[in-house]
Amino acid sequence: MRLTFRLSLSLICGVAAVSLGFALFQARLDTRALRRNLEIHAQALAESLARSAEPLVESHSNRELQRLVDRFKDRQQIEGVSVNDPDGRALAITSGLEQRLSEQPLLTPPRVAKASARTRFVKTSTGTIHVVTLPLLDGDAAIGTLSLFHDATYIDSQAAAIWRHALTGVLIQTILIAAVTLFMLRWGVGRPLRHMAEWLREMRLGTDAKAPDMPDRGEFEPLTREVTRLASSLTAARAAAENEARLRDLAESSWTADRLRVFVQGKLGGSRLFAVSNREPYEHVHRDNGIEWSVPASGLVTAMEPVLRACDGTWVAQATGDADRETVDEYDCVRVPPDHPQYSLRRVWLSEEEEKGFYFGFANEGLWPLCHIAHTRPVFRVEDWGHYQTVNRKFADALLEEMDREDDPVVLVQDYHFALLPRLIKDARPDARVAIFWHIPWPNPEAFGICPWQTELLDGLLGADLIGFHLQAHCNNFLDSVDRALESRIEREHFAVNRNGRYTLVRPIPISVAGNAEDTLPTLELPHLERARLLSQLGVRATFLGVGVDRVDYTKGIPEKFRAIERFLEKCPAYRRELTFVQIGSPSRTTIQRYHDLMEEALQEAERINRRFQTNDWKPIVFLNRHHSHREILPYYRTADFCMVTSLHDGMNLVAKEFAASRDDLHGVLILSRFAGASHELSDALEVNPYDTEQLADSIRQALEMSPEERRIRMQRMRATVRENNVYRWAGRLIEELCQIRPAKARPSRVELVPAAFYRNAS
Repeated sequence: MRLTFRLSLSLICGVAAVSLGFALFQARLDTRALRRNLEIHAQALAESLARSAEPLVESHSNRELQRLVDRFKDRQQIEGVSVNDPDGRALAITSGLEQRLSEQPLLTPPRVAKASARTRFVKTSTGTIHVVTLPLLDGDAAIGTLSLFHDATYIDSQAAAIWRHALTGVLIQTILIAAVTLFMLRWGVGRPLRHMAEWLREMRLGTDAKAPDMPDRGEFEPLTREVTRLASSLTAARAAAENEARLRDLAESSWTADRLRVFVQGKLGGSRLFAVSNREPYEHVHRDNGIEWSVPASGLVTAMEPVLRACDGTWVAQATGDADRETVDEYDCVRVPPDHPQYSLRRVWLSEEEEKGFYFGFANEGLWPLCHIAHTRPVFRVEDWGHYQTVNRKFADALLEEMDREDDPVVLVQDYHFALLPRLIKDARPDARVAIFWHIPWPNPEAFGICPWQTELLDGLLGADLIGFHLQAHCNNFLDSVDRALESRIEREHFAVNRNGRYTLVRPIPISVAGNAEDTLPTLELPHLERARLLSQLGVRATFLGVGVDRVDYTKGIPEKFRAIERFLEKCPAYRRELTFVQIGSPSRTTIQRYHDLMEEALQEAERINRRFQTNDWKPIVFLNRHHSHREILPYYRTADFCMVTSLHDGMNLVAKEFAASRDDLHGVLILSRFAGASHELSDALEVNPYDTEQLADSIRQALEMSPEERRIRMQRMRATVRENNVYRWAGRLIEELCQIRPAKARPSRVELVPAAFYRNAS
């Protein structure tokens, strides 16, 4: 209220000052105009009188002259006329004029030049008098003067009236402006602030309050942004506290971001944590209104951020934003998250040639098809291998710089881009505890032996103290590959490799999702209504909705899905015009020819099937081939009758888990490839062979015709699995396994080896 009053008072004072200034200016203009009009009128009348008086003065007809000047006695606004000789003596003067003009100097005419007039305004005790004096001439000789006197008091009266009107107008304007200003401030400023205060008060008291509509532009934008962040922090803190309390009451072991944070702090002790990945958790980009930051869609960010925040760690990653260089310090570091810094991001810069050879070349044309059984031939080039080595060394140098003054650092390396990095780090810092998690499958020894540099890759990986895979089968394949390619001893009872007296543990630690997708959006309307709205936006009408979410990658089986939809409609014609399948396909690695060709193949296959079955308002397949945020995808998850994951080979596939986590209504059916790692955990999904088109088509019918009770039971069990084995548990197990290992400078050679039974019994 005080703020509103001060703002109103300041505005009113400013408006009043401006209005008074304009009123003063206008009053002066009006007064000048009145005086100018009087001067013109008086001079014209005086000139007329002078022409009549000049022959009378010349003939010394004083009596006629007196009668002339008396004609102006008692005229409105004319005081009178006086005629004087050249010496100033009065020849004739209007009767009574001397008495009315007691100031004698007024009756004494000033000296005037020939053929000119002189005007003046004179203040007297009775008011203002205007005097115009003209010379009387006989040829070129001056024979006297004529003075005409006007009462100019009316000008003062009108000026005073102008001032009164101006002041009255200013007062009225001020009152109106004050009223409007108060109303606007109370409505435009006071009302949002009151709602904001009430919202914060209700949150403080624990009330489930809905966020009010607050202005998000102009001067309010910083305040709205900070209050929203504060509210989010309060809500998250309260939710975390309530969740922890509920877990204690139920004696459950579910993992949350807060539990992971506390767990990591206890396990690390005084050690700093360093994470390495190809993709950065935050990128800065140029927008129309300046530099903005964003979080790339990544389950890895969800898992690793609580760990790094807990210990003020450092994340080393490739810079990908076009404004990244403008936001780092002299050491290529920036504190993140940008709105609430809690750890450091060290950016590594790659040239276009390095990125092409390292990422698109060796990593994704070589290792990716090598590790996936998807019948795409891997391509290995010497120059790509050189860039892979260079980039791994560049990341190692950056990481060693960051670790320079740290004792017993803990390092988590992520994925197949950095197979050489563990050895580079371990050779330089034997005291570092290093883990690498391999997010894609590991092939059998025969397949891996295709790689010309398999020995170097395996040796680089064995520099780590811990190697994590999604599945035990991948661990077994890795151990078999090491056994065949390197001189070492495999201790299978410990899932460990002993190479030159240094041990590397190999563990299956399946990654997951946060498991609380239902909290990311408000409760949707009835699923069938939301489904109809989504389909309407896509321009189709249908009763049933299926969904697939994939990167456009040859390992995901997208054409296989489309052919299964086609076969299903052939076998079950009753579902024509009833079922629409929406495939969300995010373009990926389109600079690689195989991925470009796959996109064209998927588009053509969808168009072919649609041409065969579609009607005016329905088509069987909608292919959305652009990037979608998780928030955009979630409504499809939550309203689809089934989700189809048909990976030809996949390390895990988090889409399957995201679908289950999103279905808080316990409906929807998951059709899941047996070649995806997630199938080992989600046994209540309909397991399929994506190469078997008949089986895929039958599974679609089974999903659509499954009883509500069976759907509910299956989804309930899958959600429990995802919730119990979420991404925070994955990160916690990774840290726990790694922290079981003592730093090299103090550890004995055998004691710290953890038996395989520990993993099976670990919480």
